[in-house]
Amino acid sequence: MTRKSYVFNATPVFTPPASEKPRPAFIRYAMQCASEKDVARSELLYILQGTIPTRSRRLNEHRARALRAMALAMLYHFNIASGLVMASVEQLSDECGLSTVSDAGNKSITRASRLLTDFLEPMGFVHCEKVWDRIMESYIPKLITLSPLFFLLFDVSSEKLEKAQHQQMGWINKGLMEKGEESITLGEARRRAKEQHIKRAFEYRQSRYAMNKKRKLARRMAKLDEQKAKQTLLQKIIQRYSLVELNEMGPKGLRNQVNIEYHYLRKIASTPPPDIPVH
Repeated sequence: MTRKSYVFNATPVFTPPASEKPRPAFIRYAMQCASEKDVARSELLYILQGTIPTRSRRLNEHRARALRAMALAMLYHFNIASGLVMASVEQLSDECGLSTVSDAGNKSITRASRLLTDFLEPMGFVHCEKVWDRIMESYIPKLITLSPLFFLLFDVSSEKLEKAQHQQMGWINKGLMEKGEESITLGEARRRAKEQHIKRAFEYRQSRYAMNKKRKLARRMAKLDEQKAKQTLLQKIIQRYSLVELNEMGPKGLRNQVNIEYHYLRKIASTPPPDIPVH
């Protein structure tokens, strides 16, 4: 009897986002090196494990395939000056086809997350930092930093990485000077990139939280008959606007607003959440 595969998408492949700008020359070079060399079978992995290649325990093939895809994804989103990967684990997981969704609709990025925290980070290839979101009372997506050791997996030396960083800093400071601003150090560039990454994560969390609230309201409205649902929406709209604004809208404008919001919520209730692949 054939054994059933226990891993979804046994052949993950990194698919770059369509809307992104062309990547810098160093990123393209590093991605080419990583695609030409099997990073999951790099001799460096065996050296760090303290064994010799011929007798070492090979990486599980499913994890090896995940590593090949994730390496390209992290390089694609790599910020040369700061060393940060400007993408969350969830985004990386989605772009590599490693995310799964259960029958109940719950999304899982465990395969990508464990690759980072259980393998790449303990071996020193990446560093993951958590930042606490006081507003949402939870951690925002991990900040991932690629170490020079990571680049050695596909024979890109620390000297080449350092040269690329200095070149990138030159471009950054040239742009700042053209705007009449002072030049910055590599440390300041890292701080700004980290700040930008955290800001994006906060904005994503807040927008996702707001959308989840709308979906909950939409599901509640979908369970009511149309008249009762519109009465509920009318009460919410009255609470939202001032008396002056309500007088300006008038009865007709108020009815139109109720109809618009009702049909909008009906559409949300009948549409599956975006960016969650159904597997």
